[in-house]
Amino acid sequence: MVNEFEYCPRLFYLEWVQARFEDNPDTVEGRYVHRRVDLGGGRIGDATEDEPVRIARSVNLGSARLGLITKADIIKGSDDGSVIPVEVKRGRPPSHGPAWSPELVQLCAIGLILQDNGYECTEGQIYFAKTRQRVTIEFDKELVAKTLGLIEAIRPVAAAADPPPPLIDSPKCPRCSLVGICLPDETNLHTRRSDKRPRRLTPRDSAARPLYVSEQGAKIGIRGGRVRVTYHNKEIQQVRAIDVSQISVIGNVQLSSQLMRAMFSREVPICWFSYGGWFQGIAHGLPSKHVELRRRQVGIAAQAGLPVARRLVEGKIRNCRTFLRRNSRVDTGPVLPQLKKLADQAVEAESTESLLGIEGTAARLYFARFAGMLKNDDLGTFDVNGRNRRPPKDPVNCLLSYAYSLLVKDLTATVHGVGFDPYIGLYHRPRFGRPALALDLAEEFRPLIADSVVVNVINNGEVRPNGFIVRAQGVALNQQARRSFLAAYERRLDHEVTHPTYGYRITYRRVLEVQARMLGAYLLGEIPEYVPFMTR
Repeated sequence: MVNEFEYCPRLFYLEWVQARFEDNPDTVEGRYVHRRVDLGGGRIGDATEDEPVRIARSVNLGSARLGLITKADIIKGSDDGSVIPVEVKRGRPPSHGPAWSPELVQLCAIGLILQDNGYECTEGQIYFAKTRQRVTIEFDKELVAKTLGLIEAIRPVAAAADPPPPLIDSPKCPRCSLVGICLPDETNLHTRRSDKRPRRLTPRDSAARPLYVSEQGAKIGIRGGRVRVTYHNKEIQQVRAIDVSQISVIGNVQLSSQLMRAMFSREVPICWFSYGGWFQGIAHGLPSKHVELRRRQVGIAAQAGLPVARRLVEGKIRNCRTFLRRNSRVDTGPVLPQLKKLADQAVEAESTESLLGIEGTAARLYFARFAGMLKNDDLGTFDVNGRNRRPPKDPVNCLLSYAYSLLVKDLTATVHGVGFDPYIGLYHRPRFGRPALALDLAEEFRPLIADSVVVNVINNGEVRPNGFIVRAQGVALNQQARRSFLAAYERRLDHEVTHPTYGYRITYRRVLEVQARMLGAYLLGEIPEYVPFMTR
């Protein structure tokens, strides 16, 4: 952490105080380089023993005076009775000196801990794995003074209620593993600490994708690092566990305990849907350690959620207007100006009740014109009175309900991964079993993701009239139509769009996470307001 603090105080705070961590290629490579060192071995006795230190790996030490603990990579003895700590680093030494500044203070801190434990230690070494170089670092007065100063400066930062601000336009940010959590350029833009256009620093989308299993009676297990789906003891699908971002089971599908443990260890959520498509539950490992975010979430939800709710509803209405303007095949009449006026009113709403009224009016206007975006009425006439559900009474409403369930499922997993409690909303009121915060964030994305998928699968003929099951007054998708719809939904999440606030291109899958993190930044007081994702 001394290393991290020297690199970036905000990075230190996120990792140490908030216990947040993400891997990137550098951290994974670093663990690989340390694989032998981390096995431990060798012996290092007490400093008062006569037996000389030869070499020891992965040694735990602490200093009460400094208030530091360490796990030194290697400690080796020298002929004069002193000891030399050796730190293993994955990269190469810099061109301007023997090592980077964070590496120097980390090594010096280990040396100071060794001195406090009675060992003679005046120098250390850094082994750079990429070039196989071993560089010797002397613990001179200047380096010791700098290290002690950092140790002293760390404590007030660690005790603070809020993290330090991000670095401004720093070249350190692109290689940081927490850049997707920190979002430095985006945060600086909102706080006006920088007027530069944000760089696209968010990590690439993971190659892992959701696994959907809808075969009734199927079983899902894991063996040899592969998730295996069987039906009547016959394997019907297998996929590498590292390629699975979440598992969604639809209807009566069984999962093994071994699979559950493996997914929890990888922070992969498991989501359950009814056969008709209702999102019923989610299972995951331990909750996020980011307690402060949930504490602020509860406080603001109870007392000051209206400013966020206004922006969420504004985003939804403006995106509905944009989607209708782009896709309507008939004259929209006065609806577009009416929606614009309602969006302006949402920003000024004085209560949640009036905001609900504005949203309801906008939804009625929008869905009254929804059929005008459909190429034909092969699936039956869409109810001009708007949405119906529980159960949906026509195929179009069936598709809309299913799309909204999938969107809420993904946002529930996203907000949980960010550190929120998905069931405490800022606009939607808490209710048993309702992921209110996921429903909040879903508002601005309903037209952009869910409605877009529905219109496309109908107009492209991906879902046909024979893809539905009609029972009494309810309509549900059959197996083949559900698979086609899921494929279209995943394609939409992989679609790249230019972020209207930050200016870089990003997939909708990543947009969901960025917006959730910026909502977290607002609740933590890092940015002055939450800005919804609104396409132009």
